[in-house]
Amino acid sequence: MTLRLMGIKKGMARLFDKDGNLIVCTVIFTEPNIVSQIKRVEKDGYNAVQLSAVKVKPAKVRNVTKPLKGHFKKAGIEPRRHLAESRIENPEKFQLGQEVSVSYFTDCPSVDVAGQSKGKGHQGVMKRHNFAGGPAAHGSGFHRHGGSCGMRSTPGRCLPGQKKSGHMGDERVTVQSLRVVQIDEANNLIVVEGAIPGSRGGLVYITKAVKKQQKQLKK
Repeated sequence: MTLRLMGIKKGMARLFDKDGNLIVCTVIFTEPNIVSQIKRVEKDGYNAVQLSAVKVKPAKVRNVTKPLKGHFKKAGIEPRRHLAESRIENPEKFQLGQEVSVSYFTDCPSVDVAGQSKGKGHQGVMKRHNFAGGPAAHGSGFHRHGGSCGMRSTPGRCLPGQKKSGHMGDERVTVQSLRVVQIDEANNLIVVEGAIPGSRGGLVYITKAVKKQQKQLKK
């Protein structure tokens, strides 16, 4: 169980390694997350640490609800836009108001990144499920349809769960085991190899790679 830090996707870039190989990567701005609550098994039934990120602008503080204002006041920190809870085994290592920066991933070779994917609206089966479609010739009357999905008189219906056209995207997506290319503590940036879900300016959640940790434990 590791902490789940919050960051903002800034966009993609290209870097070169020491051998001159091109690396396509994504830049994530991760300002220090603040510990806003600590939960313990004696009181709450489980151990966890709640982190808060992205400071609320002064003009928008009025939009923060009264319960949240009281929550942040109790922790002694300024209101934040996002909260995320991480279950851990040792909450006694953290204190209210403590900052957790991007340096948390300094000794971590790979991370898992989760975010909300881009919404594509209503799409057909070719784009949504990679169907091949029908012949492109002029005489064909079947081009981009899904084809037959029913059957004869028994049972005489389309069985549920088949691939159809419908809403695409705008769902929680996790990309696992992304290699950490660079960490810039001065500018609160972490650069990972490959693409991550969401658009520029979107909120993402970063954790230490689960599968990589399991492999190291087995060794």
